[in-house]
Amino acid sequence: MPFSSGLTELTHQAAYEAQAAEYDERTRPYQQWRRQIVDLLPLHSGDVVIDVGCGTGLCFPMLQERIGPGGRIVGVDMAPDMLSLAARRVSDHRWRNVTLHLAAVEEVRFPIVADHALFCAVHDVLQSDSAVRNVLSHVRPGGFVVACGGKWAPPWAVGLNLMVMNTHAPFVRDFAGFDKPWAVLARYVEDLQVFDVAMGCGYLAVGRVAEVRTR
Repeated sequence: MPFSSGLTELTHQAAYEAQAAEYDERTRPYQQWRRQIVDLLPLHSGDVVIDVGCGTGLCFPMLQERIGPGGRIVGVDMAPDMLSLAARRVSDHRWRNVTLHLAAVEEVRFPIVADHALFCAVHDVLQSDSAVRNVLSHVRPGGFVVACGGKWAPPWAVGLNLMVMNTHAPFVRDFAGFDKPWAVLARYVEDLQVFDVAMGCGYLAVGRVAEVRTR
């Protein structure tokens, strides 16, 4: 399995990476949203999918069900401990169609043009214009892009928003853009549809790439 290193700078990831050993168990309650975001993609056997901020690879099994051995998953994450667990998952399942990149999303050079892209619980990435543009420049015109994650509930829902803050604080640089985490993505994706989930504490978004974007 290819495992390329493109990491040039560590910033806020220390707290995120410290969660690696407990990440699967800690985020297990949100597995249903992972299933929903994968189901939003019109996947077919043989498709190529970029999994942005793939973490420990929790979306890989669901993607594999849809794309089959003839498809391909390209995962990228900038946390070595997270990506090491993803590599172990790939090895344990003997998947030969997964490539992992240790890199900042703004800098990674994907060796493919993908059919679709997946942004699952990667708030910081979605706030970076250059990261979003870099990913979408590697998705074919007409390819689908999906995203999901946490967001602020309505302002009056103080208790819910306290829960949101405590849940997401270990995994985000800050809460800038947490009212509309998809705002940057909406600049580049056609007809982005956004759906509230989890009593307004989360969202699912889906749209299509209109044209190949240049960096």
